[in-house]
Amino acid sequence: MFTGIVEELGTVTARRGARVRIGARRVLEGTAIGASVAVDGCCLTVVALGDGWWEADVSDETYARTTLGDLAEGARVNLERPLALGDRLGGHLVLGHVDGVGEVLAPAPDLAVRMPPGMARLVVEKGSVAVDGVSLTAFDLRGDTFRVAVIPHTAAVTTLGARRPGDRVNLEADMLAKHVARLAEVPVGAPRGAGSWGSLRGAVQGWLRGGERR
Repeated sequence: MFTGIVEELGTVTARRGARVRIGARRVLEGTAIGASVAVDGCCLTVVALGDGWWEADVSDETYARTTLGDLAEGARVNLERPLALGDRLGGHLVLGHVDGVGEVLAPAPDLAVRMPPGMARLVVEKGSVAVDGVSLTAFDLRGDTFRVAVIPHTAAVTTLGARRPGDRVNLEADMLAKHVARLAEVPVGAPRGAGSWGSLRGAVQGWLRGGERR
């Protein structure tokens, strides 16, 4: 689990099939084989490392569902080590499981992104969203688009400062939103109307009323 606070900009130094080598320094501190590192918001496992580099194996599924398949030698990537118990949570809880690939419509500082189909219901005004692994606050939601404010510091220490219209970015919605959306789905064989947002809201309100009586 991550926080969306990028620790370092790494550089792809080699890519051979499933194996990707990334040049880095800071994220290697305290990192061993088998550890996790988020690369542009994708959780990958360290399978080899050395002085100033580490490697990961990327599955076909990950290549297909994220922007990692676009990476070439020399590409810069956002890197973050997992959150440790007791650490400050500077951003928001990020799993490193990309929900979809978005398209940049306008560059920073007012970065505008078009979401893939079906993702808009998971993003709320002033809610958290991870863009290429960077924890940001969504606003100006309009249909399948949202904007995020990228301050100069974030633009300088992440890849977001270099993103241009047409670029693809990894998106991960807030974890809580995904769980609530799943709970609101209609289960197979349920009565008509079950699993709606209205019934979910009613269930929550009933639980709250019960708590008031206890």
